[in-house]
Amino acid sequence: MKLGIVGLPNVGKSTLFNAITNAGAEAANYPFCTIEPNVGTVAVPDKRLDFLADMYKPKKYTPAVIEFVDIAGLVRGASKGEGLGNKFLENIRRTDAIVHVVRCFDDDNVIHVEGGTDPIRDIDIIDLELIMADLELVTRRLDKAQKAAKSGDKKLKHEAEVFEALRNHLNEGKSARSFEAASDDDASLIATSDLLSLKPVIYAANMDEDGISDYKNSDYYKAVKTRANAEGAQVLPICARTEQELTELSEDERTMFLEELGLSESGLDRLIKCSYTLLGLISFLTAGADECRAWTITEGTKAPQAAGKIHSDFERGFIRAEIVAFDDLKVCGSMAAAKEKGLVRSEGKDYVMRDGDVTLFRFNV
Repeated sequence: MKLGIVGLPNVGKSTLFNAITNAGAEAANYPFCTIEPNVGTVAVPDKRLDFLADMYKPKKYTPAVIEFVDIAGLVRGASKGEGLGNKFLENIRRTDAIVHVVRCFDDDNVIHVEGGTDPIRDIDIIDLELIMADLELVTRRLDKAQKAAKSGDKKLKHEAEVFEALRNHLNEGKSARSFEAASDDDASLIATSDLLSLKPVIYAANMDEDGISDYKNSDYYKAVKTRANAEGAQVLPICARTEQELTELSEDERTMFLEELGLSESGLDRLIKCSYTLLGLISFLTAGADECRAWTITEGTKAPQAAGKIHSDFERGFIRAEIVAFDDLKVCGSMAAAKEKGLVRSEGKDYVMRDGDVTLFRFNV
């Protein structure tokens, strides 16, 4: 999974990136401090995998990972080359989802490029730049389809009609996410364009310590949440500065600090959960003396395709999957005990994988 962190300059993007990746990106009080996109890879915390590792003492421990890309602050006119321009919009195209950091605090000591805090205005600025960049791309795609459709090919003619409708929608300042395709095939066709405003979004409402401790009563947060709800997006209240401070504490100190703020989990843990929910992802687990590993798949994936995540031969020669639910295995204490109680199931090609399935694939090629 690859997430792009975007937002206006000085809203806390690089501070949040530093906190969740410990990558040491420069964070300073002036626009365009981030020139090249910073990239950091983060292991997905999974207590189930930790339990399996304690059980098997494997030679190798491999959690799922998320790649975060911290992209330079966007400004009005970025789609036309203002600020650092189109180059950085292109970096977003290569991500699975967008973490849009929105400033939800007042601080006279931290410059705001728009003069003051207004989260909805800030969201609109970024959205419009993504839409304008998409409009340029869609117009090119439409021109190409219209020229090709002159051959009389009905499929190409329909493609031109789809992209013309989408272009008109974008021209109204509406995101590609809000465009209602006439069919699943049309939606798949649009998805091939890798549009920025089509990507799912998590709004990271960046607050100060006072705000995060009582975020539900923050007018800034409530405004962002209302916006997110209207779009079907996720919203995550977070304090980037606090998250950075947490990285310098021991695990016990971190727990106490979070409790003082009324939080049960770090921002990273909550961001990962948001990401999985937003993208419809789950994890299955494999375990043994050689390796304990978490594998990320899309919800609804069947057993053979899950096996293919490990190796194409596993999918091609799939025979069956031997599966036990993690919670059952944990209660039993061992795989042998789970088998004795009949909790290890043999599943075939039509089995839909579930989150936390501890799995052994049988195959023959």
